[in-house]
Amino acid sequence: MAVKVLIKRKVADQQAPELDALLRKLRALTLTRKGYISGESFTRLDEPGVSMVISTWQSMDDWREWVLDKDRIAIQEQIDKLLGQPTEYEIFGNV
Repeated sequence: MAVKVLIKRKVADQQAPELDALLRKLRALTLTRKGYISGESFTRLDEPGVSMVISTWQSMDDWREWVLDKDRIAIQEQIDKLLGQPTEYEIFGNV
């Protein structure tokens, strides 16, 4: 069963360029991952600095393997440090 992961972040305007660079690194890594299907990035129109990525994976196991990847963890730690708070994740599957 395919899963969709909603990834939410909030960043101050002055930190947006640094966040964008880190997200590009993260996205480049996902493209080579087993089970990765697609990703879409959105910016909230009514609240500046809030973004959401919808990442689609073939299975929950594929997502878990990605979450535990040491290279992903290193970049994610930089992102959370920049944001000053943890990234939020919500995982959904087809019913």
